[in-house]
Amino acid sequence: MKTVLVTGSNGLLGQKITEKILNEGGVNLIATSKGENRYPIKEGYVYADMDILNPDNVREVIKSYMPDAILHTAAMTNVDTCEDQKELAYQLNVTAVATLIQICEELDIQLVHLSTDFIFDGENGPYTEEAAPNPLSYYGETKLMAEELIKKSKAKWVILRTIIVYGIVSDMSRSNIVLWAKGALEKGQPLNIVNDQWRMPTLAEDLADICFLAIEHDAQGVYNASGKDMMSISELVAKVADFWHLDKGLINEISAETLNQTAKRPKKTGFILDKSMTELNYQPHSFEEGLAILDKQLRDN
Repeated sequence: MKTVLVTGSNGLLGQKITEKILNEGGVNLIATSKGENRYPIKEGYVYADMDILNPDNVREVIKSYMPDAILHTAAMTNVDTCEDQKELAYQLNVTAVATLIQICEELDIQLVHLSTDFIFDGENGPYTEEAAPNPLSYYGETKLMAEELIKKSKAKWVILRTIIVYGIVSDMSRSNIVLWAKGALEKGQPLNIVNDQWRMPTLAEDLADICFLAIEHDAQGVYNASGKDMMSISELVAKVADFWHLDKGLINEISAETLNQTAKRPKKTGFILDKSMTELNYQPHSFEEGLAILDKQLRDN
């Protein structure tokens, strides 16, 4: 049975990974995050407090558990915050990865790294794994720098690129577009939503699945790991409104230019998923199926 250490286990994806292991077994899980464990169930796996920015602490934790693979989900992902706090973004998204690479090379550990569609400029989406990157934001730059460090390394590595991850866990540090739109529309709040950016939103459970498919298949290289349905952001919010029978009249479509966001966003990303589906047997849900799964979780909780 493989031992898998997860960074950022308190995040949305991190908690979905814990949930998957508790439901399905088959892996010794070492969940790590900074501070207290926020996952409600504390048995069935090991939790270790680990500061990803402290190389000595990271090395100590990893050496004490000697995992077969590290699933690196910890990152600074707020695009505008990365633009405003470049130094911290660099430390979290690049320096921390360099630390993990070094340890993985030394101890022969597989590194599974999460990356993003924001390494692309959005002029030619949807993208294959081989497409040429051209990030528009500092967030995208840091994620591309991390990818380049990994590709040059001697570690056994997999890069999984994803897009707009949505889902629900019991203790969330930040929301995601689906929950935010649902909550605002339920309160009757009018929403200004861009209609000139296109994405393929990803259910957190699907992303957790491909993380383990990559480990099971001893995969190496870059794989696209998003949802399979392309839509504009305004279409995404309209689908949320339709699913929960909320008022679509509250959605005001605007162009991205009028938002004055700190960081530039790519226009149309999206991924071609053939490689992940063929080589890893990745089978993502449709967006509607994802909303149904989310709805059931909300009702069960």
